[in-house]
Amino acid sequence: MGFVARLKQQLFRWHSDGAAPFRLGQRRIFILPTRAGLLFAAALAVMLIGAINYNLALGHALVFLLVGLGMVGMIHTFRNLHGLVVSPGRCLPVFAGETAYFELILDNDRRTPRQALELEAEPGQTVVTAVGRLQITPIRIPVHAASRGWLALPRVRLATRYPLGLFTAWAYLQPAMRSLVYPRPIAAPLPTASPLPVDGERCGDGGREDFAGFRERQPADSPRHVAWKASARQAGDGALLIKQFSGGAELDLTLDWQQTDDSLPVDTRLGILTGWLLAAEAAGRPCGLRLPDQEIPPGSGDSHRRHCLEALALCQP
Repeated sequence: MGFVARLKQQLFRWHSDGAAPFRLGQRRIFILPTRAGLLFAAALAVMLIGAINYNLALGHALVFLLVGLGMVGMIHTFRNLHGLVVSPGRCLPVFAGETAYFELILDNDRRTPRQALELEAEPGQTVVTAVGRLQITPIRIPVHAASRGWLALPRVRLATRYPLGLFTAWAYLQPAMRSLVYPRPIAAPLPTASPLPVDGERCGDGGREDFAGFRERQPADSPRHVAWKASARQAGDGALLIKQFSGGAELDLTLDWQQTDDSLPVDTRLGILTGWLLAAEAAGRPCGLRLPDQEIPPGSGDSHRRHCLEALALCQP
């Protein structure tokens, strides 16, 4: 790191503020005149030269009055940020290509409102807000989520030009916040399914809803499926009986990494799996997920969906 970079890091506090609330003190707030402020100062200089040249007492008084007004405006601009408490909030997961919104909570514990606060994490994405007296205001900072994985909140610039617009006061915020970005879903036909296991074993050619009778036990049948009472009634016959059911056959839909084209990029293959997962959820079909680094058994519901999406977002093939 060069000298200029180290100087900027020291001056503008590029280190993380952590996950705890923090208060803006005087060492974190910077203030400079705006273009309007520089023009105002130039106009005052011309007026002062004219007052001196023509020996105008009222001209001197007007210049000094306007200078005092500018100084008071500078103090109020600084005070609009000083003492503001900032706390990290929540950030919900999004899909790649969408906009993630990081929530910051602004706490004003004084009896005067804070007006015209501008927050910006990316160029052109400025959020303007105000915090009333003794109020707490949540604000959402938009950040574009370009790729899957963890997205950390960039450095946020909090600025204000209130009340006169002659000065800009600003502070840099770097709370420890991140959002999980899921792969961008790609629409594709669902893969074929296989019979769903029942009590750890695969179903046969029947279902498991309506009782259809008995059959003799085969070596591949699990002892769990033996009809012990019916087998005991078979006098002199040592064959065990297995219950048979018909109807209601279910299918085990497992979304497998190997079912995608290995010539495609990793993010594209994960996007196809994400599209399959959302399509299965929309159809109300339980599904599992098999990735190179982990396997998730079939299931359904919001918790299962979040688990699968998180695995897809953090997958490292």
